[in-house]
Amino acid sequence: MSAGEKFIQGIALLHLTLPHVIMLLLSFLLFYLAIKKKYEPLLLLPIAFGMLLANLPIPAILGIPGLSAHDEGGLLYYLYQGIKIGVYPPMIFLCLGAMTDFGPLIARPSTAFIGIGGQLGIFSALGLALFIGKVFGGMIPQLDFTIKQAAVIGIIGSSDGPTTIFTANTLAPEMLATVAIAAYSYMALVPIIQPPIMRMLTTPKERVIVMPEPKKVSKKQRILFPIITTVVVILLFPGAGTLIGMLMLGNLIRESGVVDRYLDTLQNALINILTILIGISIGATATYERILNPQTAVIICLGLLAFAFGTVGGVLAAKVLCKLSGGKVNPLIGNSGVSAMPMAARVSQKVGQEFNPHNHLIMHAMGPIVASTLGSALLAGLFIALWG
Repeated sequence: MSAGEKFIQGIALLHLTLPHVIMLLLSFLLFYLAIKKKYEPLLLLPIAFGMLLANLPIPAILGIPGLSAHDEGGLLYYLYQGIKIGVYPPMIFLCLGAMTDFGPLIARPSTAFIGIGGQLGIFSALGLALFIGKVFGGMIPQLDFTIKQAAVIGIIGSSDGPTTIFTANTLAPEMLATVAIAAYSYMALVPIIQPPIMRMLTTPKERVIVMPEPKKVSKKQRILFPIITTVVVILLFPGAGTLIGMLMLGNLIRESGVVDRYLDTLQNALINILTILIGISIGATATYERILNPQTAVIICLGLLAFAFGTVGGVLAAKVLCKLSGGKVNPLIGNSGVSAMPMAARVSQKVGQEFNPHNHLIMHAMGPIVASTLGSALLAGLFIALWG
């Protein structure tokens, strides 16, 4: 082949196909949501750019992860190894631990019940995936979900990106791109998905409840909490030890007050670096071969149902607590039964102030959120122990 012919063959535009164009348009949509609408831009922006790179017809240069012809070499291939070998998600949990205040949960342990209710989304999506596999799997092989794949679809309902990535990479790596994009996209859309459900399930009287100030939590309690939680979780749920251990180490660094340099790094530089690496790596796996198929459409729909059912479960659990407490719990914090931190707490605050401007629910909502984070990580560990 002459130099001129090689040059012409190397022009990517000549290899652009309709599936490439569709995926590029999808990446543009994510750019719009991140930049114009400001929906979780820290996550959606690198995901969109990774998707953009993966669907330009130049995989041999970039090293798109997981495509058999281009499995090794290239920037994206090497960035993806942090997900493949399970490093990025636990490190994100380490940073999240350093940013999380478990005080609201320690002060009001009963709000953990709301976090438990929020796990309804996980089991609803898991069950529906198995049902769809039973009904349609014979006709459409891609919808014949195994129990591992159903568990991964269910974990979208955790509303926790690192937990979703960690579980998918262990149980069904072929679904990683789809479930991760679904999880992060729906996390970004929490302000749109949750408020209608919150209004529908609560009464005017419940919405205006002003919750009393939480009691003070001592420094000793804050330090003992991550240590005791780590010991108990690893003894009972060893599969969740990686995520919970890193979360609790980060929180101990925060509460100890003796390693400010670590704390500053975890809360700022490290989590920003990890977020960029995870985003672009996940986006780079979203090639048209993986995304443009019936299975993806079903997973996206099940992910939405998982978020909705998680919100329903959390609000219903909060209504039960409201009754048991004699009307001292505002059910609007029930949306924080999903662990979309801190977005769900902001939604609790915003919707609460629509009905009572004197209501301040954001700190009360943090208890259910951190309980849900722990609960979804425990469920992920349980799924991995059962089917990993």
